Amino acid sequence: MKPIIKPGWPAPIGVMACTTLRTGGYSQAPWSSWNLADHVGDDPDHVRQNRRNLTESLRLPDEPVWLKQVHGIGVITIDGDKPAMNSVADGSYTRVPGKVCAVQTADCLPVLITSRQGTEVAAIHAGWRGLANGVLESGLKKFRCAADDLTVWLGPAIGPERFEVGEEVKAAFMKKDPMAGKAFKKTTENKYQADLYQLARQRLKLSGVSRVYGGGYCTHSDQERFFSYRRDGQTGRMASLIWIE
Repeated sequence: MKPIIKPGWPAPIGVMACTTLRTGGYSQAPWSSWNLADHVGDDPDHVRQNRRNLTESLRLPDEPVWLKQVHGIGVITIDGDKPAMNSVADGSYTRVPGKVCAVQTADCLPVLITSRQGTEVAAIHAGWRGLANGVLESGLKKFRCAADDLTVWLGPAIGPERFEVGEEVKAAFMKKDPMAGKAFKKTTENKYQADLYQLARQRLKLSGVSRVYGGGYCTHSDQERFFSYRRDGQTGRMASLIWIE
């Protein structure tokens, strides 16, 4: 079994989910070693090997549906009727067993969502821009069940002590929710430490989602386990996956 993190959440039987770590792959520095992204300058053969090992080692029912993520709010539906691979989007949703939703991250927040009945799942890529503009809300709208029937897991992202942002980032969040100011800690006159986990929880609560788990990781400070774009610049990407068996 490859090195992964399994969510600590009460997922229904038949819903499978995980986040990969950076170790155990073929890629060489600066992408070492289990890089799953094909857009970061890594050797394409190494990426193909890493992706093949992901599917084989986790015994996935199908190849993950990889997206072209753009820090937007688009979320696609994977229904099996048409090709979804390489769609421009920052999240995917499915009700079809065997279809694997996937997002790639290296500091941004991966958000995995399931209905309590285990009949609907989604994976969302939530960087600060997408989070501020409503990518979580876009994902939640895909679900047929009520918001209070959803369970969410927040995967590894950059922690608040390492995520310094400018006034414009705070303003973008407070424009949608004045309470968002509680997720920012001032460091200098125009700089703040931003807590992506808290910001996501705030948005989910406003949408009626109360069953939220995870958080507490820091991709920037844990170099052994996680890729971090802000720490390293040129680097690989982890993948967060969710599917219905």
